[in-house]
Amino acid sequence: MDIILKYFPELTDKQRERFSALNELYRDWNSKINVISRKDIDNLYEHHVLHSLAIAKILKFKPGTTLVDVGTGGGFPGIPLAIMFEECKFHLVDSIGKKVKVAGSVAESLQLENVSTQWSRMEDVKEKYDFIISRAVMPLSDLVKLVRKNVSSEQKNALPNGLICLKGGELEHEVGQYKRVASLYNLSDYFEEDFFKTKKGVYLPL
Repeated sequence: MDIILKYFPELTDKQRERFSALNELYRDWNSKINVISRKDIDNLYEHHVLHSLAIAKILKFKPGTTLVDVGTGGGFPGIPLAIMFEECKFHLVDSIGKKVKVAGSVAESLQLENVSTQWSRMEDVKEKYDFIISRAVMPLSDLVKLVRKNVSSEQKNALPNGLICLKGGELEHEVGQYKRVASLYNLSDYFEEDFFKTKKGVYLPL
C-alpha cells in the first residue's frame, strides 16, 4: 500500500481504505481461483495496482467519462482506476466467467457504484464509451479492430476519445502502423521501480 501513497499522496481517506482493502480481497479470491499467479500475489500493489494506475498518470479523466476495460481479468486496470476516478463509470468485460465474478465481487465489497461487469467477448459489446482501457490482452492491431465500434464521438477530456493500453517490451513493430497518431509513454518516467523499466502505455485516438 505504501507504494501507492508514494506516487498518489493526495488520496482521500475513502480511497486509501479501498486501496488497502484490495490486498485481503485478492488474497482471499486467489486462494479459490487463480486470478493472479501465486508467486505474484505478494507483488499485488506494484505489479497490478500501481501498474493499472499508470493510466491515471497519462490522463486525468473528467467526471462523467465512461470507460470499458477489455479483458479485465480480476479487475485490472479497471478497479484501481475506478477507485481513483469515483465520478467516472467503468464497465469491466472478460470472456472468462470466473474472472468476471472476482472483479464483480471485489467491486461490490468495496461498494464501487461506478463499476459494472459483463461476462462476454468484446465483439458482443455494442455500447459506446469515451475510452477503451486494457492491459496487454492482445496485439494492438487486433484490439483496435475489436473496439473501434465502441468509441463515442462525444468529447470531454484533454485527449480525444480512444484507446489507452498498458504493454511491455518492444513495441516499435506493434505500434508501427499507428506511429503518426499513437503516443508512447515510458512508465519508468512515472515510477522508479525496476518492474516499470520495460513497461509502456500506448494512447491511440480512435
